[in-house]
Amino acid sequence: MESFSFIMIAFLIISAITVSVIRNLLSAVIIFMVYSLIMAILWQQLHAPDVAITEAAVGAGITTILFVITLKKIRGIKR
Repeated sequence: MESFSFIMIAFLIISAITVSVIRNLLSAVIIFMVYSLIMAILWQQLHAPDVAITEAAVGAGITTILFVITLKKIRGIKR
């Protein structure tokens, strides 16, 4: 179980760096969603299910939807 946590932390670091350097805004939002889902998994591994559910709902769900809507409104996503 400990090796799983180390793998998740490695993916967390990779996704955080990737969000910082990527140029495409939609790709950055999707990778940020992956970051939030990995955080939710790590919170669950730390036996904090309430924090994990909140991270998944707010971090990966609502925030991603708001970012995508904002990108559409500012024409960041081409149709």
